[in-house]
Amino acid sequence: MSILQANEITIRIIDKIIIHGLSLSVPEGKVTSIIGPNGCGKSTTLKALARIWPCYKGNVTFNGEDIKKFSHREFAQKLAILTQSPQSPADLTVKDLVEMGRFPHRNWFGRKSMEDDAHVEWALGQTNMLGMQHRLLSTLSGGERQRAWIAMALAQRPQVLLLDEPTTYLDICHQLEVMQLLEKLNRELQLTVVMVIHDINHAVQYSDHIAVIKEGYLVTEGKPQEIVTAQLLKDVFKVEADEFICSNGMPALLPVDLVK
Repeated sequence: MSILQANEITIRIIDKIIIHGLSLSVPEGKVTSIIGPNGCGKSTTLKALARIWPCYKGNVTFNGEDIKKFSHREFAQKLAILTQSPQSPADLTVKDLVEMGRFPHRNWFGRKSMEDDAHVEWALGQTNMLGMQHRLLSTLSGGERQRAWIAMALAQRPQVLLLDEPTTYLDICHQLEVMQLLEKLNRELQLTVVMVIHDINHAVQYSDHIAVIKEGYLVTEGKPQEIVTAQLLKDVFKVEADEFICSNGMPALLPVDLVK
Protein backbone atom coordinates (compact mmCIF):
# COMPACT_ATOMS: atom_id res chain seq x y z
CA MET A 1 0.00 0.00 0.00
CA SER A 2 1.30 3.46 -0.93
CA ILE A 3 1.36 6.15 1.74
CA LEU A 4 2.64 8.83 -0.65
CA GLN A 5 1.76 8.90 -4.33
CA ALA A 6 2.88 11.27 -7.08
CA ASN A 7 0.29 11.23 -9.86
CA GLU A 8 1.65 12.39 -13.23
CA ILE A 9 3.29 15.42 -11.66
CA THR A 10 4.96 18.11 -13.72
CA ILE A 11 7.17 20.59 -11.86
CA ARG A 12 8.03 23.93 -13.44
CA ILE A 13 10.60 26.19 -11.83
CA ILE A 14 10.51 29.70 -13.32
CA ASP A 15 10.05 28.84 -17.02
CA LYS A 16 11.78 25.46 -17.07
CA ILE A 17 10.08 22.08 -16.76
CA ILE A 18 12.16 19.96 -14.36
CA ILE A 19 9.83 16.97 -13.86
CA HIS A 20 7.72 15.65 -16.75
CA GLY A 21 4.49 13.80 -15.89
CA LEU A 22 6.13 11.61 -13.26
CA SER A 23 4.16 9.03 -11.28
CA LEU A 24 5.78 7.45 -8.22
CA SER A 25 4.56 5.22 -5.39
CA VAL A 26 6.04 5.24 -1.88
CA PRO A 27 5.11 2.00 -0.06
CA GLU A 28 4.06 2.44 3.56
CA GLY A 29 6.50 1.24 6.21
CA LYS A 30 9.32 0.68 3.72
CA VAL A 31 12.58 2.39 2.73
CA THR A 32 12.44 3.96 -0.71
CA SER A 33 15.51 5.38 -2.47
CA ILE A 34 15.43 7.76 -5.41
CA ILE A 35 18.50 7.45 -7.63
CA GLY A 36 19.64 9.00 -10.90
CA PRO A 37 22.34 11.21 -12.47
CA ASN A 38 23.12 14.70 -11.18
CA GLY A 39 20.55 17.24 -12.28
CA CYS A 40 17.92 14.66 -13.23
CA GLY A 41 15.27 15.98 -10.81
CA LYS A 42 15.69 13.73 -7.75
CA SER A 43 15.71 16.54 -5.19
CA THR A 44 12.91 18.35 -7.01
CA THR A 45 10.79 15.21 -6.83
CA LEU A 46 11.49 14.86 -3.11
CA LYS A 47 10.51 18.49 -2.52
CA ALA A 48 7.31 17.97 -4.49
CA LEU A 49 6.43 15.04 -2.21
CA ALA A 50 7.12 17.33 0.77
CA ARG A 51 4.94 20.14 -0.66
CA ILE A 52 7.92 22.48 -0.96
CA TRP A 53 7.59 22.69 -4.76
CA PRO A 54 3.99 22.98 -6.02
CA CYS A 55 2.87 20.79 -8.90
CA TYR A 56 2.34 22.61 -12.20
CA LYS A 57 0.30 19.59 -13.32
CA GLY A 58 -0.80 16.44 -11.50
CA ASN A 59 -0.90 16.03 -7.74
CA VAL A 60 0.61 14.27 -4.73
CA THR A 61 -1.54 12.35 -2.27
CA PHE A 62 -0.95 11.24 1.31
CA ASN A 63 -3.04 8.20 2.20
CA GLY A 64 -5.20 9.03 -0.80
CA GLU A 65 -5.77 12.68 0.19
CA ASP A 66 -4.38 15.54 -1.90
CA ILE A 67 -1.57 17.08 0.17
CA LYS A 68 -2.81 20.58 -0.68
CA LYS A 69 -5.84 19.94 1.53
CA PHE A 70 -3.75 19.68 4.72
CA SER A 71 -2.85 22.73 6.76
CA HIS A 72 0.88 23.38 7.20
CA ARG A 73 0.59 22.26 10.82
CA GLU A 74 -1.26 19.04 9.95
CA PHE A 75 1.18 18.14 7.18
CA ALA A 76 4.22 18.77 9.40
CA GLN A 77 2.77 16.30 11.91
CA LYS A 78 2.63 13.64 9.20
CA LEU A 79 5.82 14.22 7.22
CA ALA A 80 9.31 15.52 8.02
CA ILE A 81 12.03 16.41 5.53
CA LEU A 82 15.77 16.93 5.92
CA THR A 83 17.22 18.84 3.01
CA GLN A 84 20.84 18.78 1.86
CA SER A 85 23.34 20.23 4.35
CA PRO A 86 20.81 21.93 6.68
CA GLN A 87 22.10 25.00 8.52
CA SER A 88 21.60 26.14 12.11
CA PRO A 89 22.92 28.91 14.41
CA ALA A 90 26.41 28.13 15.73
CA ASP A 91 25.35 28.47 19.38
CA LEU A 92 22.51 25.94 19.17
CA THR A 93 22.78 22.80 21.29
CA VAL A 94 21.66 19.37 20.15
CA LYS A 95 18.69 19.51 22.52
CA ASP A 96 17.73 22.99 21.27
CA LEU A 97 17.68 21.65 17.73
CA VAL A 98 15.63 18.57 18.57
CA GLU A 99 13.10 20.69 20.48
CA MET A 100 12.45 22.59 17.24
CA GLY A 101 10.91 19.39 15.91
CA ARG A 102 8.03 19.79 18.37
CA PHE A 103 6.80 23.10 16.89
CA PRO A 104 4.03 21.48 14.77
CA HIS A 105 2.58 19.91 17.95
CA ARG A 106 2.77 22.91 20.29
CA ASN A 107 -0.28 24.82 21.46
CA TRP A 108 -1.08 28.21 20.00
CA PHE A 109 1.02 29.93 22.67
CA GLY A 110 4.08 27.92 21.67
CA ARG A 111 4.72 26.64 25.18
CA LYS A 112 6.51 23.38 25.82
CA SER A 113 4.62 20.60 27.54
CA MET A 114 5.71 17.52 29.43
CA GLU A 115 4.69 15.55 26.35
CA ASP A 116 7.08 17.65 24.23
CA ASP A 117 9.93 16.92 26.67
CA ALA A 118 9.14 13.20 26.56
CA HIS A 119 9.21 13.16 22.75
CA VAL A 120 12.49 15.07 22.65
CA GLU A 121 14.12 12.63 25.07
CA TRP A 122 12.72 9.72 23.06
CA ALA A 123 14.12 11.11 19.79
CA LEU A 124 17.53 11.68 21.38
CA GLY A 125 17.49 8.11 22.64
CA GLN A 126 16.49 6.67 19.28
CA THR A 127 19.48 8.35 17.62
CA ASN A 128 21.93 7.64 20.46
CA MET A 129 22.34 11.37 21.14
CA LEU A 130 21.26 11.58 24.79
CA GLY A 131 24.86 11.85 25.93
CA MET A 132 25.47 14.71 23.50
CA GLN A 133 22.28 16.70 24.05
CA HIS A 134 24.09 19.65 25.67
CA ARG A 135 26.85 19.81 23.05
CA LEU A 136 26.90 22.69 20.58
CA LEU A 137 26.14 21.55 17.04
CA SER A 138 29.31 23.29 15.87
CA THR A 139 31.42 20.88 17.97
CA LEU A 140 29.97 17.70 16.46
CA SER A 141 31.43 15.54 13.73
CA GLY A 142 29.54 15.28 10.45
CA GLY A 143 27.99 11.96 11.42
CA GLU A 144 26.96 13.20 14.87
CA ARG A 145 25.45 16.34 13.38
CA GLN A 146 23.41 14.28 10.92
CA ARG A 147 22.09 12.13 13.77
CA ALA A 148 21.08 15.31 15.61
CA TRP A 149 19.08 16.50 12.59
CA ILE A 150 17.44 13.10 12.26
CA ALA A 151 16.52 13.33 15.97
CA MET A 152 14.89 16.69 15.32
CA ALA A 153 12.83 15.16 12.49
CA LEU A 154 11.86 12.22 14.72
CA ALA A 155 10.66 14.59 17.43
CA GLN A 156 7.92 15.63 14.97
CA ARG A 157 6.71 12.00 15.25
CA PRO A 158 6.08 11.87 11.49
CA GLN A 159 4.73 8.90 9.61
CA VAL A 160 7.12 9.63 6.73
CA LEU A 161 10.73 10.86 6.85
CA LEU A 162 12.22 12.35 3.66
CA LEU A 163 15.97 12.89 3.36
CA ASP A 164 17.96 14.54 0.57
CA GLU A 165 21.40 12.91 0.28
CA PRO A 166 21.77 12.13 4.01
CA THR A 167 25.33 10.77 3.64
CA THR A 168 26.83 13.61 1.60
CA TYR A 169 30.27 14.75 2.87
CA LEU A 170 30.49 11.85 5.36
CA ASP A 171 33.30 9.31 5.41
CA ILE A 172 32.43 5.65 4.82
CA CYS A 173 32.15 4.86 8.55
CA HIS A 174 29.69 7.66 9.21
CA GLN A 175 27.81 6.88 5.99
CA LEU A 176 27.19 3.36 7.26
CA GLU A 177 26.26 4.71 10.69
CA VAL A 178 23.55 6.92 9.17
CA MET A 179 22.29 4.18 6.85
CA GLN A 180 22.07 1.66 9.68
CA LEU A 181 20.25 4.21 11.85
CA LEU A 182 17.65 4.77 9.13
CA GLU A 183 17.30 1.00 8.71
CA LYS A 184 16.77 0.63 12.48
CA LEU A 185 14.15 3.41 12.60
CA ASN A 186 12.29 1.84 9.71
CA ARG A 187 12.40 -1.64 11.22
CA GLU A 188 11.61 -0.78 14.83
CA LEU A 189 9.19 2.14 14.33
CA GLN A 190 7.70 1.12 10.97
CA LEU A 191 8.72 4.61 9.84
CA THR A 192 8.38 5.15 6.10
CA VAL A 193 11.70 6.50 4.78
CA VAL A 194 12.26 8.16 1.41
CA MET A 195 15.75 9.31 0.48
CA VAL A 196 17.63 10.71 -2.45
CA ILE A 197 20.99 8.97 -2.52
CA HIS A 198 23.99 8.83 -4.84
CA ASP A 199 25.61 5.63 -3.60
CA ILE A 200 23.96 2.93 -5.71
CA ASN A 201 25.18 0.09 -3.50
CA HIS A 202 23.82 1.75 -0.36
CA ALA A 203 20.51 2.15 -2.15
CA VAL A 204 20.47 -1.56 -2.97
CA GLN A 205 21.64 -2.70 0.46
CA TYR A 206 19.27 -0.61 2.55
CA SER A 207 16.15 -0.08 0.43
CA ASP A 208 12.98 -2.07 -0.10
CA HIS A 209 11.97 0.02 -3.10
CA ILE A 210 13.94 2.07 -5.63
CA ALA A 211 12.83 4.71 -8.11
CA VAL A 212 15.15 5.66 -10.97
CA ILE A 213 14.89 9.12 -12.55
CA LYS A 214 16.60 10.40 -15.69
CA GLU A 215 16.17 13.85 -17.22
CA GLY A 216 12.99 14.47 -15.24
CA TYR A 217 11.28 11.22 -16.19
CA LEU A 218 10.73 8.08 -14.15
CA VAL A 219 12.73 5.28 -15.79
CA THR A 220 11.57 2.46 -13.54
CA GLU A 221 10.69 1.60 -9.94
CA GLY A 222 10.61 -1.65 -8.01
CA LYS A 223 12.66 -4.01 -5.86
CA PRO A 224 16.38 -3.12 -5.81
CA GLN A 225 17.64 -6.60 -6.70
CA GLU A 226 15.39 -6.70 -9.75
CA ILE A 227 15.98 -3.29 -11.30
CA VAL A 228 19.48 -2.16 -10.29
CA THR A 229 21.72 -3.97 -12.76
CA ALA A 230 24.84 -3.32 -14.80
CA GLN A 231 22.56 -2.62 -17.77
CA LEU A 232 20.69 0.05 -15.76
CA LEU A 233 23.97 1.79 -14.89
CA LYS A 234 24.93 1.68 -18.56
CA ASP A 235 21.60 3.08 -19.75
CA VAL A 236 21.06 5.71 -17.03
CA PHE A 237 24.50 6.67 -15.71
CA LYS A 238 26.58 5.89 -18.83
CA VAL A 239 29.06 3.69 -16.95
CA GLU A 240 30.15 0.10 -17.37
CA ALA A 241 29.92 -1.93 -14.16
CA ASP A 242 30.72 -5.40 -12.89
CA GLU A 243 28.10 -7.24 -10.84
CA PHE A 244 28.96 -9.48 -7.91
CA ILE A 245 27.48 -10.89 -4.70
CA CYS A 246 28.66 -9.60 -1.31
CA SER A 247 29.44 -11.82 1.69
CA ASN A 248 25.99 -10.96 3.10
CA GLY A 249 24.34 -12.31 -0.04
CA MET A 250 23.35 -8.90 -1.38
CA PRO A 251 24.19 -7.84 -4.95
CA ALA A 252 26.66 -5.02 -5.58
CA LEU A 253 27.93 -3.10 -8.58
CA LEU A 254 31.45 -1.84 -9.22
CA PRO A 255 31.77 0.86 -11.92
CA VAL A 256 34.85 0.12 -14.03
CA ASP A 257 34.67 2.43 -17.04
CA LEU A 258 32.66 5.04 -18.89
CA VAL A 259 30.44 3.91 -21.73
CA LYS A 260 32.32 4.58 -24.97
